[in-house]
Amino acid sequence: MHPEQSSQAEKSMRDLIEGKRDSVSLERRYLRAGGGEFWGHLSGRRLLNPDGSLRALVGIVTDVTERRRAEEEIRKLNAGLEKMVEVRTAQLEAANRELEAFSYSVSHDLRAPLRAIDGFAMAVEEDYGPKLDDEGRRLLGVVRRNTRKMGNLIDDLLAFSRAGRHEIAARLVDMELLAEGVFAELATERDRERVRFVRRPMPRAWGDQALLRQVWVNLIGNALKFSAPREAPLIEVGAVDGPEGPEYTVRDNGVGFDPAYADKLFGVFQRLHAERDFPGTGVGLALVQRIVQRHGGSVWAEGEVGKGAAFHFRLPARGGGRGSLGARKRSEHA
Repeated sequence: MHPEQSSQAEKSMRDLIEGKRDSVSLERRYLRAGGGEFWGHLSGRRLLNPDGSLRALVGIVTDVTERRRAEEEIRKLNAGLEKMVEVRTAQLEAANRELEAFSYSVSHDLRAPLRAIDGFAMAVEEDYGPKLDDEGRRLLGVVRRNTRKMGNLIDDLLAFSRAGRHEIAARLVDMELLAEGVFAELATERDRERVRFVRRPMPRAWGDQALLRQVWVNLIGNALKFSAPREAPLIEVGAVDGPEGPEYTVRDNGVGFDPAYADKLFGVFQRLHAERDFPGTGVGLALVQRIVQRHGGSVWAEGEVGKGAAFHFRLPARGGGRGSLGARKRSEHA
């Protein structure tokens, strides 16, 4: 045995001889007869005579040098990974602080001049409107419309930014009530007269109610916008039980889109229709994707030009409760 560890080994042997223990299992260093050392695992036990007296001690030493070397390598790798995680975490925290500073700058530093531009344009329009010709009034209108558009874009970008940093407060969310409430909020009086809104049975979802509400706001808002040109607009919301969790759908009979460009729908500022036909900032669907992915789900779209579109999002089934269609009262609201 290695001289530095022989005393501990001898004590273990004495305990065996004296019957203080029946076996030992130790790892220690040993010296080789030809020089050098190795790590060995000692497994020893007492052998007794029929009368219970000690007959002999039996020990087996197994060379575990390679295993110890591998464990040390793993320990070093883990230490290196922990360091990398610390560095990466620090970088992410710094990036979040920069993003928060950017959001503050956008919210305060850009809004002020926009309000000033709109305010001065309105003052010119009110005070000097009669002195302007039609082209002058038109140009003022362009200025004011674009300042409002920029304000909406700032709002959407801030919402997109916050969705990535918002701490998720998960709970069971009644998706039926959420979808109905969003439609009632977004639909104008004319929409409620023209649009047929069908709500199919939907299971509750496990997630952040405020964020999931934003998903419905964007999807139902898009359905209202793109089905508006139809004589009889139809919007249908519902869900099915999927293998990875409930799959929710917002379907409309609107103008649709070319399925070849479906993968571009969820990018920031990606638009498949001219703004003069369908106004918007091109951020809404990107926000939907970010929120759903933060919940561990996925989102996709189906559509055809002139034949409507369907937007689906899947959320993992968590939290128990009434989380399947079979547990909900099967009813339809139209």
